[in-house]
Amino acid sequence: MLWLKAFHLIFMVTWFAGLFYLPRLFVYHAMASDKTSLDRFKIMERKLYYGIMAPGAIFTLLFGLGLLYFYHPHEAWLYLKLALVVGLIIYHLYCGKLRQDFAHDRNTHSHRYYRFLNEVPVLFLVLIIILVVVKP
Repeated sequence: MLWLKAFHLIFMVTWFAGLFYLPRLFVYHAMASDKTSLDRFKIMERKLYYGIMAPGAIFTLLFGLGLLYFYHPHEAWLYLKLALVVGLIIYHLYCGKLRQDFAHDRNTHSHRYYRFLNEVPVLFLVLIIILVVVKP
């Protein structure tokens, strides 16, 4: 079970790295105006989303399900954590939608919007870590 937990944490860190970085790329992408920069951001965002974030999310969820299979407490903190994970998946998918909008030159948000969006995964991370460690 410790191996499952270790890999769950490794992929969770990988996933969060992407969740922190992609909206930051959106900030710079929304501020860019020259074709070279716009094309570069599209490539970076695609590679980050599909090469790091998606595998990180998938393996985080798979190893998390493995942990649930072997260790299935019926405590309130776990249900709240799982609800936050669902919220994080929705955020992840929303970032994917925004990435597609940028890829097709359909962005409608300012860089300020993305600066705000960039802070959302911090809230998820803080709440999830507190729930798992403190188990209130």
